[in-house]
Amino acid sequence: MRRPAFPQLRRLGRAAAALPAAALAISLLSGGTPGTAAAATAVPAAAVAVPGEAQVRKELRALESAFQGRIGAYAVDTATGRTLAYRANERFALLSTFKAPLCAAVLHKARTSEPGLMGKLVTWTADDLTPGSPITEKHVADGLTVAQLCAAATSVSDGTASNLLLKQIGGPAGLTAYFRSLKDPLSRMDRWHPALNDWTPKDRRDTTTPAAIAADLRVLALGDALHREDRKQFVDWLLANKTGANRIRAGLPKTWTIGDRTGTNSDGFGGGNAIAVIWPGKDAAPIVMAVYTNRTPGLPIDEKTIAKTATVLARGLGKL
Repeated sequence: MRRPAFPQLRRLGRAAAALPAAALAISLLSGGTPGTAAAATAVPAAAVAVPGEAQVRKELRALESAFQGRIGAYAVDTATGRTLAYRANERFALLSTFKAPLCAAVLHKARTSEPGLMGKLVTWTADDLTPGSPITEKHVADGLTVAQLCAAATSVSDGTASNLLLKQIGGPAGLTAYFRSLKDPLSRMDRWHPALNDWTPKDRRDTTTPAAIAADLRVLALGDALHREDRKQFVDWLLANKTGANRIRAGLPKTWTIGDRTGTNSDGFGGGNAIAVIWPGKDAAPIVMAVYTNRTPGLPIDEKTIAKTATVLARGLGKL
């Protein structure tokens, strides 16, 4: 899918960059607007009849009850600053959604301190392979460049690729440091793939909150956290993702342009996650959305609940 060439993207990037991610998240949670550029494109509240926040929470509570688990959700319309949140400040396992900020961290390092990093050839052995590595398992003999590893990690969630990329930025601690550079005090990485998937709701390791990761995604995809060329590459990787068809994408119109990253764990407290940047139309400002779930052990992943949550959020923002 082509990256959308929307003229307001640069304006929104400057607006989002005007606030640090943590301050931005606080502003959004209180219903504030992120900047003058967004305010200038705001739609008057009376122009669109949308469900109230209480109605959205009621719908999500009912969905959560039927789901027999926990749903964490956050969405922001970058045109108006309107936000919707449900368990948005509770911790959930990052799972493979970490691969999006991981590749952003790699892009940032290549731009700021290690020129040529993206073209660096990385090799590994069969002993380095972890489950869920459909691309790297085919390249044990010849290796891949760092850029190719990022494409593998973001498009098909290649696990070995993510471990090789973590090594480029100082391991899990390096990614936690990058979260902090985005003014995100909550998200953290502690372990490598696949150990990070071994999680219970009481574990703070390898976790984020829907509000925190959405603020990160916003400044990375739409703000100035990345150089404009790297931001374009980052968004292109999100748009090329092949693992999200049944999650946020499934709950929204097929005509919308969506770049996303998913995370899945079918063992123990099974989780299904998705984060996305969503363009409802070529002239519409994007929506940033995060949906995280976990269920009682023994219950399967339920992608339909993620899709339904996305529908509720989009309708609550007046987009459906």
